[in-house]
Amino acid sequence: MEALKLQYVNLDKPQNHKHHRTEGLSSSSLVVRRGQPFRLTLGFSGPLKRITDDLILRAVLDGLHFDIPFTLSREPPQSQWAAQFQQAGPGPTSPYRATVWVVSPATAPVGVYRLQLLLRSPSGSHSGRTGQFALLCNPWCEADSVWLPDENMREEYVRNDFGLLYQGTPKNIIFRPWGFDQYERGILDICMTLLQVSNEHKRNWRQDYGQRADPVYISRVVSAMINCNDDCGVLEGNWSEDSSGGIPPSAWTGSGDILRQWALSRFRPIKYGQCWVFAGVMCTVMRALGIPTRVVTCFNSAHDTNGNLVIEEYYNEAGEKLPQGRDSIWNFHTWVECWMKRPDLGSGLDGWQVLDPTPQERSGGVYRCGPAPVRAVRERRLNTPYDTPFIYAEVNADVCVYVVCPGQKQTCTMDTERVGTLICTKSLGSNRLQDITSTYKHSKDATLNMALSVPGLPEAHGTRSAGGLSVGLHLVNVPVMGEHVTFSVTVTNKDNVRKSVREHVNAQAKSYNSSPSRTLWEARNLIQLAPHESKVLKHQIPSSQCAALGDSHLVNLAVVLVDTTSQERVLASEEFNISSPVINIQVENEDSIVACDGQIAVVTFTNPFSWALSGVLAVTGAGLLEDKVFLRVALLKPGETMETTVKFTPKMAGIKMLHASLRTNNNGAVIRGFKTITVLPATQSHF
Repeated sequence: MEALKLQYVNLDKPQNHKHHRTEGLSSSSLVVRRGQPFRLTLGFSGPLKRITDDLILRAVLDGLHFDIPFTLSREPPQSQWAAQFQQAGPGPTSPYRATVWVVSPATAPVGVYRLQLLLRSPSGSHSGRTGQFALLCNPWCEADSVWLPDENMREEYVRNDFGLLYQGTPKNIIFRPWGFDQYERGILDICMTLLQVSNEHKRNWRQDYGQRADPVYISRVVSAMINCNDDCGVLEGNWSEDSSGGIPPSAWTGSGDILRQWALSRFRPIKYGQCWVFAGVMCTVMRALGIPTRVVTCFNSAHDTNGNLVIEEYYNEAGEKLPQGRDSIWNFHTWVECWMKRPDLGSGLDGWQVLDPTPQERSGGVYRCGPAPVRAVRERRLNTPYDTPFIYAEVNADVCVYVVCPGQKQTCTMDTERVGTLICTKSLGSNRLQDITSTYKHSKDATLNMALSVPGLPEAHGTRSAGGLSVGLHLVNVPVMGEHVTFSVTVTNKDNVRKSVREHVNAQAKSYNSSPSRTLWEARNLIQLAPHESKVLKHQIPSSQCAALGDSHLVNLAVVLVDTTSQERVLASEEFNISSPVINIQVENEDSIVACDGQIAVVTFTNPFSWALSGVLAVTGAGLLEDKVFLRVALLKPGETMETTVKFTPKMAGIKMLHASLRTNNNGAVIRGFKTITVLPATQSHF
């Protein structure tokens, strides 16, 4: 008698993907989520007599395997591997068919499994490979440690494939579009490969697989792998102005190109990234693996190198900020938050966890950061792993600002409010900004602009000043590229005697993560003040001085007043960014866009500057455009408008984003615009 053989396997990908909410994820495997059944249809060469004796289903994860018992129960247990067997009627490919529902435990390791079916009969045994499946975390399963109870949050933080990253300064926030691209061709397979080439997997693959059930472990592996400082990670950081040998960080528009280039290079680091690029790529990987993730920006983020929760800044008498000390305040810093339970920390610390793949400090000997519970940061539980003290300092450090002059006393201003001024992320289901500062920190008592006179060394910065001068700095309008920057300085004599005061005003170009570099504009005045008199001085930085700022568009503006008699000094400073113009995108029939139907977008830009522009326009759209669209802009005169049409075909329903960016040849600045588009299912019409 001939041995029973497996003749036919149908993984039923469309229905399984829909049921597991993995439709659109591009993979060579069936893609399913743990803790939830998926269906197989099997065809055999003959009838099955005893299911429990004749069949063994095996899930193989490299050298590990899990034998899956068959059951006739309609509700197989979700705490262990199980398979429900149902006889089915004859089909066109086999007269002996069966439907098998396979369920993995909600604690199964994330990875790519091979399914094998072992058949036994009196006449012999036969094994057949039934397919391959990628197993992801499951935010829809209450037993999974990444379970999210809110459907809107699951849609935003797992399934949404575009986002807005925030840059600039708290008073002038820039919205930067970013494509997470988790549905793009090959991206899920690359994310799975990232786990396979990690140092943890190379050191002990068996232990690595065993720990991949835990999103805490997965997130630490991914945080290390996004940067290349200790491994064959994805991105090499570069915060200099020289991007030769690579692509400037500001040129990236999404994660897909970065991950594909990394995989094609056989895991050589992609040049170059900065914090928002690291965070954007990590968000892609975590969402692809099924872990709810969002990108967060902290404005005025402190890097406290000595752990004293104090950042020291130094200015000279001319108002120039000096590059002294290792501490720094980044105008903005971008990281991610991932949602997960923390059974390793006890109760009360589940929920959003901070993870930062930007290489700043080592954690456990490796450049990575987190996961640190946001609640632990807010409640100052500084003994909480991982890296909670570092993140606490990023949002809570105080700032001591010194005005120094060789051989004379120093003046110190203590600021307890500047660090962590605003912490934000993209709102659920909209393009609005969501302020989440209160989840990280309690508000402090305002002690801004408290002037302290400190004789000798700077340690004694607790003494209050009895000084007789005050100064205020105020930007008249939001600075816009191509226009003059107008601001006022208010000088007040608080004493009963006349004063002669020197005013030094200095504007320096700067990068978002470092001290200012060169002075681009300065002014000096001698002011006479009657007792208790205030004067308002108007200043204007010509637009031509700001034209060469590059893509950062950041300026450190400071004014120092010096009493010519007492040599008392007082400082006020403001860091601001200059807004760029916006590219306009319009879509025909935008209220009735349907999946798989061709559409047209019109991209326009009018040059608002007093000088001509040239450069390259790029248009991208995850799920809308198969490839980027490039257009060379040879010369765009002042006031002249360029217009181009872009054809696109949405691949799937949902909210998608078109993103246009013009990288100018003039100074490397990037001008952007975006349009979100609601795509209806192909079977749905709009009236």
